[in-house]
Amino acid sequence: MSAPGVVIERRPVTGGGGRDEGSGDGPGGAGGTTGQLLLGLLCAAYAAGALIGWGSEEVALFMGDFGLSAAALAASVSCFRYARAHASRFRPAWLLFALSSAMAGSGNAVWGWYEVVLDRPVPSPSLADLFFLLFAPPAIVGLLVLAKRPVTRAGWVCLGLDSWLIAGSLLTLSWSLALAHTARFEGESVARTALSLAYPLLDIVLVSMVLALHFCRSKENRSAVHTAIAALALTVLCDALFTSPLLRDTYRSGQLLDAGWFAGSLLLAYAPWGPRRAPEAAPPHRDPRPQRHASRPIAGSLAALTPYLAAAVCTLSILYSVIEGRRVDRVVVFTGCTVVLALVVRQGIMLLDNIALTQELAQKENHFRSLVQSSSDVIMIAAPSGILRYVSPAASGVYGRDADELVGTELSALIHPDDLGGVVHEVRRFLAASPAQEPTTRIECRFRSGTGDWLNVESTVNRHQGGLIFNSRDVTERVRLQAQLQHNAEHDPLTDLPNRALFTHRVRQALGGRRCGDSGTAVLFIDLDGFKGVNDRLGHQAGDELLIQAARRLQESVRAGDTAARLGGDEFAALIAGDAGHDPAAREFQVHEIADRLRLTLSQPYQVDGSEVRVAASIGVAFAEPGISAGDLLRNADLAMYRAKAGGKNRVELYAPQMQAEVVRRTEVAARLRTALHDGEFALLHQPVVDLATGRVAAVAAQARWRSAQGILFTPAEFLRVTEDGGERTAELSRWLLEEAVAQAAERHRLGHRTPVSVRVPARRLLDRSAPLATVEALLTRHGLPSGALIVELADSDPRLSFDDLEQRLVALRRLGVRIALDGFGSGYAAINALRRLPVDILKLDRGLVEGVVESARLHKITSGLLRIAGDLGLQSVAEGVDVPEQVHALRAMGCTHAQGAAFSGPLDEHRLRRALVRGDFPVPGSIPLPVLTGGALPPSALPSMRSHNETRVPPT
Repeated sequence: MSAPGVVIERRPVTGGGGRDEGSGDGPGGAGGTTGQLLLGLLCAAYAAGALIGWGSEEVALFMGDFGLSAAALAASVSCFRYARAHASRFRPAWLLFALSSAMAGSGNAVWGWYEVVLDRPVPSPSLADLFFLLFAPPAIVGLLVLAKRPVTRAGWVCLGLDSWLIAGSLLTLSWSLALAHTARFEGESVARTALSLAYPLLDIVLVSMVLALHFCRSKENRSAVHTAIAALALTVLCDALFTSPLLRDTYRSGQLLDAGWFAGSLLLAYAPWGPRRAPEAAPPHRDPRPQRHASRPIAGSLAALTPYLAAAVCTLSILYSVIEGRRVDRVVVFTGCTVVLALVVRQGIMLLDNIALTQELAQKENHFRSLVQSSSDVIMIAAPSGILRYVSPAASGVYGRDADELVGTELSALIHPDDLGGVVHEVRRFLAASPAQEPTTRIECRFRSGTGDWLNVESTVNRHQGGLIFNSRDVTERVRLQAQLQHNAEHDPLTDLPNRALFTHRVRQALGGRRCGDSGTAVLFIDLDGFKGVNDRLGHQAGDELLIQAARRLQESVRAGDTAARLGGDEFAALIAGDAGHDPAAREFQVHEIADRLRLTLSQPYQVDGSEVRVAASIGVAFAEPGISAGDLLRNADLAMYRAKAGGKNRVELYAPQMQAEVVRRTEVAARLRTALHDGEFALLHQPVVDLATGRVAAVAAQARWRSAQGILFTPAEFLRVTEDGGERTAELSRWLLEEAVAQAAERHRLGHRTPVSVRVPARRLLDRSAPLATVEALLTRHGLPSGALIVELADSDPRLSFDDLEQRLVALRRLGVRIALDGFGSGYAAINALRRLPVDILKLDRGLVEGVVESARLHKITSGLLRIAGDLGLQSVAEGVDVPEQVHALRAMGCTHAQGAAFSGPLDEHRLRRALVRGDFPVPGSIPLPVLTGGALPPSALPSMRSHNETRVPPT
């Protein structure tokens, strides 16, 4: 037997089912048992009293009349209360039973009135007979209500015919045995004769309904219905005995026959409240094979045989009369003929009904077969042995194998060996579960196709006669799509390398593996230096091609067990698996050598769009330590990579703990800087700009300083470099610097110091829509500073900015009277292009030119040429960072008009600045006469002897 066959053959383990009838504390619990016990004791006590004659004739008469009346009235009250308390479709039946019992109770009460109270025989007929006759009709109608209602007209006709067949057979038998004698009894009045026949005829009808209801009963509240039928059956049996000639002549109240009526009434009173089956949450699953011919099919067979049994009874009654030599009574013949006719009609209806059912069954079978055959899913039925007994025709389209070829094959032979264990486990678990809680399950495995390939198949599994039904479909394309989606979610779409998520996952796996404490595991963070320039110069498509080639080189350079990944942009990473067998120092050297080889490989020229492109690689290396997390290891490698970039790029840097300490310090400084402006920690200093011809202060340059909580004094270049959002901080600082410089200049202007103030403003700030030009005009107006007293130094003239927009802004500022200075002149192509396009009044030489103007003949010539250009354009020139007298002498000789620096004065606070403005000038070093410069802006003069300016710089207070 195959593995699935063993699983299917096992009998499932079932849990506890629902509550059984009469168990627990519900309706069928202890209360039901107590009621049954009390009912049995009352009936037994009444029967015992009837057997001993109740001790006296008077008590016997009382118990035989009023005792039966009380029992019947108790049944009436019980059925009525139940009907009032429970709203269901059976309510009319219980009301009718209450009325029927009330009639019986009233008849017994009238009977007792005559026998006990009046002490005389009961007349015949009497009012008691009327009540007794009215007992049967409500009971008959109530039984009809309890019966399961037919759904078609033919069903109603068959129910009526079945009732007549039963009634006719009983009438024939009764007439042959006793009723014919009663009908011919001479000397009786017509009323008495009719009354004598009415009792048995009504009983016959009631018995017929009881028998018909037994085979047509409803499933609802079955225990109560059974008890009510038993009560009525017991009452009818006692009525039949009472109407027989053998007992009626000798009957007296209080005899044993009354115990049957008493028990029937109490049983009917107990019926609606007695035990009933509680609903079961999950009926236990059993093997259906041994229960195929259980009680319900037997009951159905008896119901089908009922008409034939009735006809057989009629035939036997007629044969009995013939055998006894009696003349067959006309009533018997007429009744027998009607029974036979009813049987023929009923058989005809059943024949037509069977034909219709056969056609409907054939139609449904064809419909089912067409659904199965045209379905795209494959339906397979596996026997308990694991052999396929049925396979739908869809198998040829799905599996590429004919259904006939698969029938008789073991299911295990078609499943992939690697998936067979999982399938067996799931089937075993499914069969062990309760069918009510888990009617189906899903199994996904690989299935062998006709071409030998393995298809991904998803099957819905159901139980079927001890075996299993598999509803299977091919999901190979879906599995492939899921795998592709998973691959896309974990890989970079451009280079197809693992992305950051997958790389982090693999790092986490490496740290949590068998050698999690191995320090040989290393992570390399790689950044391509100069990639941004490639994007700007050649376009993003060329940049993408370069990234693809770099990813290919990286993938080919790492070992088979290592992982190369692209983290985003031009950042790559590599996971170098650890090797516990190496010495830590040797391992560090090996990884550093791998990183350096990667650097050289990635720095080789790239062929992009027919052009040779070069980029460099800065690599940071971090080694795993015991207990380190994946996030910390990646962070360490990232810090090392940024240190490599800060150290000159195109190099390899190993992580050191002080890098993290530096990051913490920078983070703390950046966090403090965010609130420094609002807390008043910034101070404004001014450095005089000196006219080199006269030594007078021509302007003052506003500069910001920040004194941290630790007392450290930072320049803008220092404290803006440590912030993560330098752009935002730069804009905020520029706004503060401009407003503070204008306010202090206006205050000095009111005191008589009319020296202009120069404020450095980034070009991006001038183009920022959130800071319109009206802000400058509003500042000047609000503080009362003449527009000619403000000089805006244009800083960071990025060539990528729109010169058209920048020109419009500067023209508008000049219309206000604000002068424009071009800062950093001579630092590159951007400054020359800005001079060509933008309206400026002053040129500020770049500090790099001034620092080497004395030592470098080359810089001397460049600076001289730039100053000559400024003189030819009629622009003032300012040299920044003039710190020694030799620089002053050289710049004056070249024709520079103004200078600022330590050679004259350092940045001054407001108090010292006003003292300098009161003095008005600074000594200009040098006494040697200067030659007249071609196109120079200065008249010839003699330089004094060169000496250093000995005024010390004063830090802000």
